[in-house]
Amino acid sequence: MKKNIIGLAAAVLCVSLLCGCNMNQGVPKDTEPAKMHQGLLQTTRAEHFGLSYLPEAGLNPYECTQVVNRPVISALYQGLFIVTSQYRAEPVLCKTYMVSPNLKEYRFQLEEATFSDGTALQAEDVVASLQAAKGSPVYGDRLRHVTSIYAESSTEVVLTLDTPQENLPVLLDIPVVKAGEVQEKMPIGTGPYAIGEDEGSPALVRRTNWWSEYTPAVSFDKILLSAATTPSDVRDHFEFGTTDLVCADPGSPNYVKYRCDYELWDCATGIMLYLGCNNSGSSPFANGEVRAALTHGIDRKALVEVYGGFAQAAYLPAAPETDYYNNTLAASFAYDSEAFSQALRDAGLYETSARLLVCSDHPTRVQAAQSIAQQLTDAGLTVEVMALPWDDYLVALKVGNFDFYLGEVRLSPNFDLSPFFQENGALSYGGMTNAEHYALCLKALENSGNYYDLHSAVMEDGQLCPLAFRTYAVYATRGVATGLLPGLDNVFHTANSRQLTQAKTEWPQEETAPTEETEEAGVSEIPEETEEPEEP
Repeated sequence: MKKNIIGLAAAVLCVSLLCGCNMNQGVPKDTEPAKMHQGLLQTTRAEHFGLSYLPEAGLNPYECTQVVNRPVISALYQGLFIVTSQYRAEPVLCKTYMVSPNLKEYRFQLEEATFSDGTALQAEDVVASLQAAKGSPVYGDRLRHVTSIYAESSTEVVLTLDTPQENLPVLLDIPVVKAGEVQEKMPIGTGPYAIGEDEGSPALVRRTNWWSEYTPAVSFDKILLSAATTPSDVRDHFEFGTTDLVCADPGSPNYVKYRCDYELWDCATGIMLYLGCNNSGSSPFANGEVRAALTHGIDRKALVEVYGGFAQAAYLPAAPETDYYNNTLAASFAYDSEAFSQALRDAGLYETSARLLVCSDHPTRVQAAQSIAQQLTDAGLTVEVMALPWDDYLVALKVGNFDFYLGEVRLSPNFDLSPFFQENGALSYGGMTNAEHYALCLKALENSGNYYDLHSAVMEDGQLCPLAFRTYAVYATRGVATGLLPGLDNVFHTANSRQLTQAKTEWPQEETAPTEETEEAGVSEIPEETEEPEEP
C-alpha cells in the first residue's frame, strides 16, 4: 500500500515493524489533505534518479543481507517469477510451465531473455542460480522440498520434489545470474539496468537492448549510485537529494527516521512476529486450555502501535493479504482478555507467573514483549520479561529455559510451517514437534484449500501464536516512481506483468507420471530463528 506522507507526520509513522499491506491500488493511504513541510527536498527532479548502496555488502542477490541494497538488486536482476504483495506469483523469465499430475515435477520453459552483456539466458544459468540460493543467507531453506534441479535443454529447467506442491512458482522469485558468476560480488543479470559509470562514478545504466517489452517503474537513462556506510548516510543522501528511493527496515535496531518530504510504500517481507509456548514442566502453557486461550490475551493493535503503524495484526500464521488467510477463522481467535482470564481461572492458574523470553538485541521487540507482559499481567498471568543477548537467547530456546518466547521469523512465500512441527525442526522449540501438524503442513502444500485445517489445528493447540506481519518501508522522491507496487524482495514491481494462469500449460498426456503415494518428506533445517537481514 502506498502511503502519501509528508514531513514529521511521516517520521512518526516510520518507527518499526511493518506488515504486508495491500498494494494493489497504489494510491495514497491517507484521506486528509497533506500539509507541505518546509524540508530539505520539495521538488521532483526529472533529469536523473539516484540510489544509495553499501559497497561492502556487494550486490550478489544470494549473499547480500543489507536491505538498503535491495532496490539496486531489483533493477539488475530478475527471477523466473516475481511475488506480489499478496504473495501471488507472476511470470517473468518463465515463458510457460507445466506440472505433473502428482505435483512432484515442474518444467519451466524460458523466455528469450538476454543478460546485460547481450548473451542469451540459458537453462544452466537458472539451475546454477537456484542451486546458489539453496541455503543462502537471503533465501535460506525455502527450497527444502526440492530434490533436484537440472536443465532438460538449453531453454527448459526441471525441478523435482519430495512432496506434492501445487504452487511451487511462488518460491521461485529468486534472481537469476550468469552461471559462472553466482559467487561474484556484482554478477550480470537480465534486468533493465546494468552496472556502469557516470563521469567515473558507479551508476546503473538503462539497457537499450533489454529483452522485455514492459516499461520498468523507473526508466531514467542512468541511476546514480551514492556509496554509504551507515543508515544515517543513506538518510542524508535522500534528504539532500542525491538519492531518490530508499528501502529501509523500520523494525531494525539500526533504523533512522526520515523527516523530509516523500512518498511512502510498504514492501512485503513475510516476517512473522509470534509467541512460542513451552508445553512441558511447570510452564502454565503446559495446560492446553490456557495455551489455546493465549491468542485472546494479546491486543495486536497495541503491538501495531509499538511498531509505529508498520505492522498488521495477524490471528493466523500467514500474512493477512494472502489467499491462505481466512478472515472468518481468524476472527474466532481475536482479542478477548476476559476469555484468557477465564481460562486461567478454570485451570487454577489465575495470578500465577510466567517468563517471557525475548532477544535483547532488538529494542523494539523488547518493547513489544513488555507490552505483551503488561496485557497478560492485567488479565491475571504475572509475566516477567527475560531479555537476553542473541547467543544466550538461542541457548535458552534450545534448552527450554522459558515459559514462552517472543520470536520473529521470515517464512517462505507459501507460509510453510514445517520447521515448527517437524521432528528436529529448526523452529521446534519448547516441545513444538507435532507429527499431526507436520502432516497438515504437507497437505497444505499439496492443496492450498487445506491451509484452513492447518491453521485451525495450530491455533487450537496454541503452541504457535502469531501476532503480526511486518514490511519494509520504501521512501521515494515525490513523483519519480510511477505505478510502483513493491513486491516481495522486488522494490520496482508494477502492474505491467502477466498472470500465472497465462503461463501454465497442460502436462502432455503421454508423459503422465504414475500417481505416487505421498510419503512424509524430510525438511532440512533453516537457520535457527531466521532473522531478516538488517540495515547496517
